Amino acid sequence: MANVNVRIDATTKADAEAIFSELGLTPSTAINLFYKQVIRTGSIPFSIKIAKPNRKTVKALKEVEKMEKGLKKAKDFKTVEELMEDLEN
Repeated sequence: MANVNVRIDATTKADAEAIFSELGLTPSTAINLFYKQVIRTGSIPFSIKIAKPNRKTVKALKEVEKMEKGLKKAKDFKTVEELMEDLEN
């Protein structure tokens, strides 16, 4: 047997271990399953992707960049209703 030492965020560890427990697995068993799937598939056994923003998000990011450069003035709203109306249009 060999040991694997991993540093992981405490919340992530607790959340994952709660799921392992519901599945009747120890953390060690879950990690062994992961390693065995890597060997069996010859790859990471799940998709790893860089999330690409949709068009609306890209447009919003470009608008913020213009505001940061002083090329566009940010809108001011006096009430939440004004903001909501603008968002709907």
